[in-house]
Amino acid sequence: MKNCIIIKLFATLRKFTPDSADSFPISPGISVRNLIDELGIPEQEIKVIFIDGIKSSLDARLQGGERLGIFPPVGGG
Repeated sequence: MKNCIIIKLFATLRKFTPDSADSFPISPGISVRNLIDELGIPEQEIKVIFIDGIKSSLDARLQGGERLGIFPPVGGG
């Protein structure tokens, strides 16, 4: 059975946003790491992960219904 999540990718990661980002189907229990592999996002381009507004990790598991936000490293001065 598939559940859905909302995916928000920021800055340089926006180019990896899937067409179905507002209702992206996942298999319950998938890790964030496996999901980013599925989306084709290089792991080294990810700095911060939020699930439902709470800082999380690549090892976090998704069940469906979550809002996933992923940010790249931020540069600047």
